[in-house]
Amino acid sequence: MPIGVIVAVAIVCIIVAVLSSAQRADAVSFAIEQQLIRQAMLDHGIRALHVLESVAATPRSIAKIRGAFDPGWADIRIGEWIESYFHGDAEIIVDAHDRIVYKHFVDPAAADAPDILAGLKPAIDLLRGRLSAMPDNGMPVLLDQNPARPGRSTVLFQRFLNKPAYVAAVAVGSDADLASGNSGAPIVLSVKYVADRLLKNVGEHLQLAHLRNIDDPREVNGDSVVDLTDPQGGVIARFAWMPSHPGASIVASILPFIAVALGGFALLVALVMRHMRRTSEEIEAGERQLRHLALHDPVCGLPNRIYFSERLERAIGEVRAGGPTAAVFYIDLDHFKDVNDTLGHHIGDELILNVTQRLSRIMRGDDLVARLGGDEFAIITACASDSYSLQAIAGRIISAVCAPYAISGHNIIIGASIGIAVIDRRANDAADILRYADMALYRAKNEGRNRACIYDAAMDADLSSRKLLEGDLLQAIKNDDLRAAYQPIVNSAGDTIVGVEALARWTHPVHGEIPPSRFIPIAEHSGLIVELGEWMLRRACLDGRNWPGLTIAVNVSPLQFRRSDFVEVIERILAETDFDANRLELELTESTLLGNLETAELSMLRLKAIGVRFALDDFGTGYSSLLYLRRFPFDKLKIDSSFVRSIEKAPDAAAIVHAVVSLGRGLGMKVTAEGVETAEQHLFLRAAGVHSMQGYRFGRPGTAHDIDHRLAAPEEYRVGSPDQEVALAS
Repeated sequence: MPIGVIVAVAIVCIIVAVLSSAQRADAVSFAIEQQLIRQAMLDHGIRALHVLESVAATPRSIAKIRGAFDPGWADIRIGEWIESYFHGDAEIIVDAHDRIVYKHFVDPAAADAPDILAGLKPAIDLLRGRLSAMPDNGMPVLLDQNPARPGRSTVLFQRFLNKPAYVAAVAVGSDADLASGNSGAPIVLSVKYVADRLLKNVGEHLQLAHLRNIDDPREVNGDSVVDLTDPQGGVIARFAWMPSHPGASIVASILPFIAVALGGFALLVALVMRHMRRTSEEIEAGERQLRHLALHDPVCGLPNRIYFSERLERAIGEVRAGGPTAAVFYIDLDHFKDVNDTLGHHIGDELILNVTQRLSRIMRGDDLVARLGGDEFAIITACASDSYSLQAIAGRIISAVCAPYAISGHNIIIGASIGIAVIDRRANDAADILRYADMALYRAKNEGRNRACIYDAAMDADLSSRKLLEGDLLQAIKNDDLRAAYQPIVNSAGDTIVGVEALARWTHPVHGEIPPSRFIPIAEHSGLIVELGEWMLRRACLDGRNWPGLTIAVNVSPLQFRRSDFVEVIERILAETDFDANRLELELTESTLLGNLETAELSMLRLKAIGVRFALDDFGTGYSSLLYLRRFPFDKLKIDSSFVRSIEKAPDAAAIVHAVVSLGRGLGMKVTAEGVETAEQHLFLRAAGVHSMQGYRFGRPGTAHDIDHRLAAPEEYRVGSPDQEVALAS
């Protein structure tokens, strides 16, 4: 009896649990199906906007719509193209005064409807910036759109001519045209009704039977219904479909087991065992999922470094066992950090996804594409080991990665540097192969990026040489074995020295003179640039005390400038050397400020407060953003020597120089030209209004003693004099 009672109670509990679970399953299924339908509607709205942007947000459309309006072009490239490609129902263009200048309707009768403009008004008002909130009579598809800053496009789900439809709108114009808003821009609008064809596709995709649009809730006959409403609760569209009723399926599948359970205690034991088996399977599935998460990148889904290392070990074993040779392609994206810093990490993640898709498309099915972290990817592929085959594969990879990307309205171009390591029967282990590929990648980046290098034994020697040179440089900094060279900066006439630029020089006790182009990159890569920068600043301040009235310019590296104690270091060195802060000029490049705007501005203002000056070096070779000139307290612009060298042979270079001089003068800044070597360059720059110049025409970098002599005998260094030619030649 006790066993019978226990079994009866257990069966009753099972029946109650099954019925309640079935109800919950039906409720959850209904909620999921509702959410899937809403999301599908949003996705189709976004697609409608993307299709419209592909034809309305192009330079050609700007010329044909915003410029001299060409209705024939609009009919072919907008009306007929969207109708044939996207099955759009209507395309309308309104001018800056919201007047319809073009319309294309699939249904000719709808083209004469009197309330067309009224149906388009919510989207037009939103783009024009006339609304303080999202429109009341439509459902926004772009959930993060801000009415105060609507951007150049939008899409709404609303009633149009008494039918549910997507209304997508794009303001026509370049970034410069739309910088102050869309109030004066023509707007291209596209309307797509949520009709039977679209609902059939959505139903097939979501596996929802008989998905349809209804007007009267009484038409449902037991089907599930979801309403898509505007912010005021007004129904835009009402959809009905046949529910799947997973609960009934659950009940039907379990009832036979319950019936058998009535036969005795034996079946109860069987059910318990069955439950234990299911639990074991769930645990196993969970372990598989955890392993997948542990071995794959969360952003792009590619295998991560752990999975890659395991696969590489297997590949090495297969090659040793007599399999075909293989190779590792170690890929580093050039300028990816600039994308993250300027456009944001969400754009960076989208870029990683795009790169993943391109790499996966160009490689074979049995190749492994992995993301090792950040902007680094790696590929294992079976291939011939000759240089031609390896470079051919690398060329395909570089071509695929370097093609422009269109992400969230941004046209992004990056590069790719590749290091290649061959896996043959002599390969040791995965760590060595990765090290070889990394060394080859380092060589590719040093040789100018956007290229591929294949590992060879000489790279080991080169790496060892760099490591030895790095250690020697550290000792040279500690032992004060470096020296400073000073290049004169003269006035526009070239007859008066107004300042000097301090440059680091190093004579190695064994290798002799090491050029800055070699030891500066080593210092930057190893972090020694911070110690080198501090040594250089201290040496320049000590020597500069003997040259009253001259400005001492010192270059600052990005790594040095971004340190939290940068300002304190400058203040300490000025105090230790008793150097006048008003004569110190720190030269920064545009890359130094990237991704560091707030901290950079604060540091510069603190140093400006004690008199330190700032110069923007190599202006025109980087991003050349006017934001830097307006936001940061620069005192001087330095025109890069590449423009100066091109003055005599490239008219655009001369125009750029004139523009930079005008810009600097307009902002109250001094302008210095670098790399002046000829009299013609000197005369041009003087006529252009440059305040000061430096270059071999006025003197090569020399010792502090050379500057002393120049200040003591300035007549020997006057431009054009015989003494000056002798002095400069020496």
